[in-house]
Amino acid sequence: MVYLSIVITISVLALLFAGYLTRQILKKDTGSEAMQEVAAAIKIGAEAFLKRQYTTIAILSIVLAIIIYAAYAFFGNTGLGWRTSIAFLFGAVSSAIAGIVGMWISIRANIRTASAARKSMNDAFVVALRSGAISGIVIVAMSLLGVALIYSLFSIGTDPKEVPFLIVGYGFGASFVALFAQLGGGIYTKAADVGSDLVGKIEKGIPEDDPRNPAVIADLVGDNVGDCAGRGADLFESTAAENIGAMILGVALFPYFGIKGVLFPLVVRAFGLIATMIGIMSVKLRNENENPMTALNRGYYITSFLAAIAFYAATKWLLNNIWFFYAGLVGIITSILIVWITVYYTESTYRPVKSIAKASLTGHATNIISGFAVALEATVLPVIVLSIALLVSFKFGQMSNLAHGGLYGTAIATMGMLATAAYILAMDNFGPITDNAGGIVVMSNAPSAVRKRTDKLDAVGNTTKALTKGYAIGSAALAAFLLFTAYLDDVAKHTGMKVVTVDIAKIDVFVGALIGAMLIFLFSAFAIRAVGDAAYTIVHEVRRQWKEKKGIMTGKEKPDYAKVVDICVKASLKEMILPGLLVVVVTVIVGVVLKYEAAAAYLMVATITGILMALLLNTGGGAWDNAKKLIEEGEHGGKGSEAHKAAVTGDTIGDPFKDTAGPSLHVLIKLLSTITLVLVPLFV
Repeated sequence: MVYLSIVITISVLALLFAGYLTRQILKKDTGSEAMQEVAAAIKIGAEAFLKRQYTTIAILSIVLAIIIYAAYAFFGNTGLGWRTSIAFLFGAVSSAIAGIVGMWISIRANIRTASAARKSMNDAFVVALRSGAISGIVIVAMSLLGVALIYSLFSIGTDPKEVPFLIVGYGFGASFVALFAQLGGGIYTKAADVGSDLVGKIEKGIPEDDPRNPAVIADLVGDNVGDCAGRGADLFESTAAENIGAMILGVALFPYFGIKGVLFPLVVRAFGLIATMIGIMSVKLRNENENPMTALNRGYYITSFLAAIAFYAATKWLLNNIWFFYAGLVGIITSILIVWITVYYTESTYRPVKSIAKASLTGHATNIISGFAVALEATVLPVIVLSIALLVSFKFGQMSNLAHGGLYGTAIATMGMLATAAYILAMDNFGPITDNAGGIVVMSNAPSAVRKRTDKLDAVGNTTKALTKGYAIGSAALAAFLLFTAYLDDVAKHTGMKVVTVDIAKIDVFVGALIGAMLIFLFSAFAIRAVGDAAYTIVHEVRRQWKEKKGIMTGKEKPDYAKVVDICVKASLKEMILPGLLVVVVTVIVGVVLKYEAAAAYLMVATITGILMALLLNTGGGAWDNAKKLIEEGEHGGKGSEAHKAAVTGDTIGDPFKDTAGPSLHVLIKLLSTITLVLVPLFV
């Protein structure tokens, strides 16, 4: 089939391009012996965590695949059962590889970025961005390749209109692994970060990344396992699940477009990969004084512009209906607006962060009050933008004058928003790479000029991590409607109904909705509490080392970094299982006991609540973080002042918000959608 061949070819070429970038990065200088020693400790800790985490996830995935098959077999549908189980395992393995690739390149790029910073700002900037791009390109390419291959496999001897419904297990597998990867990584990174800050900055008054702090290596490892491995798996499952959801909606337009409407999401995403590769290679600093964020934005706008052109070409070729191009353009514009809004609420140059920093002058409580108010406020503009995007894209779809065109328009808007996903992922991975580079520079006692460069890159990286979370939840919000519609289509297919309605006035449906909202709060509570419990253990371990080894603070003895890393690994793996399984168990109970209509209400309300909660947690945490950094740059008394101490407290509270519970909710929203899609036959 020519369209699948194009998708597979572009995906393979993208992987080869990522291989070329990897080779170029690995040729870069690895710095001094002192730098290599720090980088080696980070690498060992990250690999140890990854091995143990994915062993746990693999066991859970295999068990669930068996349960899925058994459940289908029990209801007399073994054919669909084995296909769903195979698709689930394929999606799980693909998602795991995506996370591992992100980690693998990050723990090798950090020292090369640190070393490049000894030469110039631009050298360090290019190494960090292109290293991040390797992960972004591989993740999107693998997502496309995975869906294309399993579609090809399952289409043998099958009606092409049936195939999208058969491969939903792939999205479920990707979502299942991504939830544990993001949650486990988030617990690890924030337990280490909070523990390190509480005893280091607040109790001892020593700087961040100080080698005398036994938790500092665990903190640097955490940047990789949370922001690289976790976010990589997150956006992998986003692209996979949303591709499948859009393909299901494309089935409704089969009388008009045939197979073209079903495969359009894959083709247009493949074209977006080409735009990203061009955008990445075009980015560099124009001079040593240029703000790195300006250069990153320039690359993003170039990528978005090229993605729009690619979208037009794909729409003209496959659909030949200009209104669907306009719907895709809505998605591209929405992604830009969401990024702008996130930057406004998390950048230190704007009112929200400045107000939190100012509130720190009057103490810890006012910092927290102001920060939480900003977090609540930050939900408004994204919801308005996303609501307009859905309404406008639906209207454009209707103007195509095709039955079901409105819903397909919203699906295409989601495709548009995700067209630049690989570039956004590159910006996201830029953050932990530059953060690690800064830690390596400090711990290896590099010259202050080098630290000044890595500090500037790290500050920008903090913003890129925040805007990526905004982008991820924005795409999740659009995808949630897409996947919810796909769920209703699947219910209609199994029940024979033309239109499936959800009546919230029915008692069982209302109960399902109520449970959906509750699940979001309970999951967030488990995730945040897990960070607190693990951080408590770390604080006691750091205090013990300082008490028993007096020479640590004088620089005569080295801390036992490995001990703290091991505590983080054990705590995060233990704490991630309960909230992760909670989501699956509650969804199955609601669907099997209360049936498909209550499951629809459960999915709808959990999605809405999850979007708002994720916006609150992500943006609030990012604003608290940058308020602290603003004070550290000299505002309101600078480092060591009472305002700084209050800001550190706010940042510490925001840490599990923005890096554990918030990002995990992105995945949770889509996991709910994919699991309900997979289990529709059991709910009707």
